[in-house]
Amino acid sequence: MRPGRQVTGMVLTTVLVSACGLGPASANTAPSAQAENIFGARSDRQIAQAQELLRSRPESVVGMNHLAQAYLQKAREVGDPSYYPKVETLLKTALGRDPVNFESTTLMGVLLLAEHRFREALEWGNKARGLNPANSAPLGVITDASVELGSYDEAAAAVQKMVLTRPDLSSYSRVSYVQELRGNIDGAIQAMKAAVTAGGPYPENTAYVQVLLGNLYFNHGRLDDAEAQYRQVLEQYPDYVHALASRAAVRAAQARFPEAIQLYRRAIESYPLPQYVIALGDVYTASGDTAGAARTYDLAAAEQQLYTANGVDLDQELALFDADHKRSLPEAVAAARRAMQDRPSVTSADVLGWTLFQSGDYQAALEPARQAHRIGTLDALFFFHAGMIEARLGMTADARADLRKALAINPQFSLLHAPEASRMLVGLG
Repeated sequence: MRPGRQVTGMVLTTVLVSACGLGPASANTAPSAQAENIFGARSDRQIAQAQELLRSRPESVVGMNHLAQAYLQKAREVGDPSYYPKVETLLKTALGRDPVNFESTTLMGVLLLAEHRFREALEWGNKARGLNPANSAPLGVITDASVELGSYDEAAAAVQKMVLTRPDLSSYSRVSYVQELRGNIDGAIQAMKAAVTAGGPYPENTAYVQVLLGNLYFNHGRLDDAEAQYRQVLEQYPDYVHALASRAAVRAAQARFPEAIQLYRRAIESYPLPQYVIALGDVYTASGDTAGAARTYDLAAAEQQLYTANGVDLDQELALFDADHKRSLPEAVAAARRAMQDRPSVTSADVLGWTLFQSGDYQAALEPARQAHRIGTLDALFFFHAGMIEARLGMTADARADLRKALAINPQFSLLHAPEASRMLVGLG
């Protein structure tokens, strides 16, 4: 996760969990007036139903698949990675009984995406695609894995097939992310609007993509539009974690730090996602509370280790966190190099460049920072990182251009780095 900006893409396992034919029949299920106790009651019921099925029929592969799927949905609702080993056990048992079971195969790909094991996820996605070429769910696995592996043409081809096969929340949201990565922001916004309109089999999925739409606006300086999206979600689901944290980011960008802190705390109390904990630490830093920031950053590191302990590969995320906050820089460089090897995306290239820069290896930082721009991604952090590296190397004209571009994309692209970019531009004349 990338602190300082709102995450719009990443791995869209949220919208994949219910996409392989196991979830509710309608893709447009509307939430009830009570929103089923902020989504949790629905997944809890599905867990209970699957467990009951397995109690009566312990050998049921269908029951194992249903429980694995419900656990995956629950994991993303409550931010608890300890569900992942349970899912893996269920799916391995199911595949041991039926090695060519389509649902088990697809869900294994979804699990591996959640664990950031993208090469394996791609293998399982292709296997599932071979078992059932008419189903769109494996194409989602293939798209997400290809993005993280830096295979953008393959990702675009897969998501095109996906949206033609089944134009729904799951496919439209992936179209949006691929368009965003390629710098087509208007296209990304239109596709995410289509995802919101399509709705998902879980009310949470629909709320999530509406937050992602708000994040697209936020990342490109449209704070009022972003705020409108978050407000709509919170009017219906007042405690929805992603909307609370996203509204907190708006308040932080507006320098309304007490409100931002309150909103981040509310989100973290129920869902201590590392990116939100880091963002809270950044608000403390910006507001001058260094002790609060230090405590919060330590909590973020502990939360990231919890994910790692449950099989999630966070080399990229850990490297960026440590580089941004100048913690354990030799280990950060090693993690960034591993990330570049395991998931050679433009984001990994950017993280490697920034980590090398922060560790003082300025010349080595330049090449990966330039690789991050290879497909035209309009990410303000990419341009900021490149500009800072160029400034250090005496490439003044390039540094000015990239730092200006970062601030043009989003003047509030980072609570900590946007002011740094402005100061550097002044220093460059």
